[in-house]
Amino acid sequence: MSWRQARKRETRLVLGDIHDHGSLVKAIKQVDVVISTVSDELVADQLKLIAAIKEAGNIKKIHIEIALLRFLPAVEPAKSMFAGKASIHRVVESANIPHTYVSCNGLAGYFLPTVGKMDTYTAPREKISILGDGISKIIMVKEGDIAFTTIKTVDDPCTLNKTLIFRPPGNTLSFNEIFSIWESKIGKTLEKTYVSEEQLLKNIQEAPFGLSIVLSIMHSVLINGVATKFEIDPSFGVEASELYPEIKYITVDEYLAQLGYKVIVS
Repeated sequence: MSWRQARKRETRLVLGDIHDHGSLVKAIKQVDVVISTVSDELVADQLKLIAAIKEAGNIKKIHIEIALLRFLPAVEPAKSMFAGKASIHRVVESANIPHTYVSCNGLAGYFLPTVGKMDTYTAPREKISILGDGISKIIMVKEGDIAFTTIKTVDDPCTLNKTLIFRPPGNTLSFNEIFSIWESKIGKTLEKTYVSEEQLLKNIQEAPFGLSIVLSIMHSVLINGVATKFEIDPSFGVEASELYPEIKYITVDEYLAQLGYKVIVS
């Protein structure tokens, strides 16, 4: 949101620098809830945020992203990234800071515009490579839906010291199902190539660092099927669409319908 948009919505911006402890404490003392949107590349900087929250002593809750895959097997470099996030969560808990962890799973705006292809900026029209056998379920949720739901949890006691997990039925599909939906939108059958686990591991080793992280996460999801491998125990988590049934999540089908239209008329 821009400064002008914030003023129009009567939103008061509080500025603080995550690398300036004093300014961060000053900013935190003016709010009740912190929603951390620090990127994965800067995940360790959240320790500075937590230290400022602890000193300020007024925060009712912090919302921070969690990678539930950290509980399950992963290959490098995702393994180290998950471990780094896990260390942040331990610090939050040891500091007794009220929290809600947010498990977004796959971001629709990142994966679906290319229908899961990582080596292009356009949706496939002729052929597609599928990692693994395409059977394991993955979860793709539109970013705006994640943000809206997260805001609803701010003063919801059902999410206090719990993990909010996104797993709406219309967003939980296998890649084979996603590609089938895409084919129906463009009225065409694509040539499919299935990439073995052995080849995927080789691709991870050879890829530049950023892409290797994405591919190693996809290895966990598409080869090991970890996104839906566990039950959501009420003792630690709540599923977003069950907690807030009034929210209508944009489904994968609806997202691809919009994308398909844009491709056809371009």
